[in-house]
Amino acid sequence: MGIQYKDWKSFSVFFSAEYCQRFLKNNYQKRNIDNPEQKSYENGYAFLYYLEHGKIYYEQAENAPLVLKPILLFYGLVHLIKACILTTDPAYPETTAVLAHGVSTRKRKKQNYLFFQDEVKFQKNGLFPFMSEKLFHMKQLEGEKVIMEELLQHIPELDDLFFLLEGKRTFEKLAVDGEQLIIRESVLDHFHMTEDRFKEFLGSKLEKGIEFSGEGLALTLHDKTSFGVSPLKFDLEDGSYAIPLTKNQLFTFPELLIHYLLLYNLSMIARYETEWWSELTKMMPNQDYPFIESFLDITMKKGPFLIYQYLMK
Repeated sequence: MGIQYKDWKSFSVFFSAEYCQRFLKNNYQKRNIDNPEQKSYENGYAFLYYLEHGKIYYEQAENAPLVLKPILLFYGLVHLIKACILTTDPAYPETTAVLAHGVSTRKRKKQNYLFFQDEVKFQKNGLFPFMSEKLFHMKQLEGEKVIMEELLQHIPELDDLFFLLEGKRTFEKLAVDGEQLIIRESVLDHFHMTEDRFKEFLGSKLEKGIEFSGEGLALTLHDKTSFGVSPLKFDLEDGSYAIPLTKNQLFTFPELLIHYLLLYNLSMIARYETEWWSELTKMMPNQDYPFIESFLDITMKKGPFLIYQYLMK
């Protein structure tokens, strides 16, 4: 039971304008958008080029030194996100308001700055609120803030690092039994819930295509499940599904948005906080470094995977 994705080779089918036009037309028809034929023809090349440019950024990031990786990966992800938006909104970008980042961070970092405690603030306009709504039907609240530690705790591939450095688990891997995913009972202790209460709580947050089946904490997973706005996450490193053990505002947050926020902040630091960024990458003074380096390695593969998953849902 896994998601069929290899690497950038999986995107090969999109590097054909004819296929992209067909793909967009199909998406527009499913969404009852007017003139799907004409709009898919108009957007076919833009869609293809967003994907191609994104791929180039990721390829350059793979060979770049660590100090440049966040900038290349952020802009690579932005291009891939724009391709996703074109599948749902043929008029994108309709105004310049949607072209801003949509989040902000404090430019000058305080003394004794720790990346873990840094925060980003959601803005009213820009790519972040726009893609939240267009891709995941989520309304982000202007002025809300989120800290980097919370974001990192919702990347399943970082669970082992949190355990090694902080002695805590951030995810519980789900066992596989045939076509079912089994949530271990120990998860109930983390959430301080009875089995019935937990099933009710989680059932209200699961996407279509994932449902509890029969007795116990067994989930049935149907094909075409996108894991967009769902607490369940797919660990790309070991091919398992996992549930976060941190029940906060990010519990059902789409992982694509989490990668965007982390890369946004890291790219701003790499551009504007040269002294701190250089010291971090050379001196490695605290746990910020292993988390940042590990996240950059993970997002190099996971970013394109999440985009492919969205496009093929």
